[in-house]
Amino acid sequence: MLSTNRKGAIAEMKITTAAVELGIPVLRPMAEHGRYDLGFEIGDRILRVQVKWGRLDEGAAVITASTESSWHTPGRGYVRRPYAEHEIDALAIYCGEIDRCYLLPRSLVVGRRAVSLRLLPTRNGQRACINLAADFEFAGAIAQLGEHLHGMQGVGGSSPPSSTPSQVEVGCHIFRNHFGYYLERAAAGDEILIRRRGRPYARLVPVQPQLAAA
Repeated sequence: MLSTNRKGAIAEMKITTAAVELGIPVLRPMAEHGRYDLGFEIGDRILRVQVKWGRLDEGAAVITASTESSWHTPGRGYVRRPYAEHEIDALAIYCGEIDRCYLLPRSLVVGRRAVSLRLLPTRNGQRACINLAADFEFAGAIAQLGEHLHGMQGVGGSSPPSSTPSQVEVGCHIFRNHFGYYLERAAAGDEILIRRRGRPYARLVPVQPQLAAA
């Protein structure tokens, strides 16, 4: 049986190989035990990617991965901490049982203890709150991420990000499955651009757009 450390090393190697095969330069932090494992150079940005081993439940056809870090302390025992939005940009999952790589946006990861990917659709046809593994296949997710960054750069130019409302781009499948999250983002002032097959399809905007502080 593989140890936790060995699983982590294998997962990082597999994710790195998948990225390099797609022509993505991969960087690794000099110090270990940080909040992300790899850096992907996409366009003019370095994206912080946390890597996790995905455990396969064959009976349920579900891949499950932890979305928190843990460490042992003498006085408190094991301490567990989920990832925050400012700490990572994406979560990469490698499932050794089926030798497949997946990439999830941080919006599906932050603040959670675990995430699940279904290999097969539900029998009752449910799609809401369901993450289908096919929607996060590594190559397709990287392509969608590149489109998202290109769109954000076109909107924001070279200016650094700020606390003002922003445009968020998302694929239609992710938007449909996580409608509540994006609804809250729009209510908070963000503009949500929904893409279908890579093309702009619809736009979700707040009823009263927030004004930037003077």
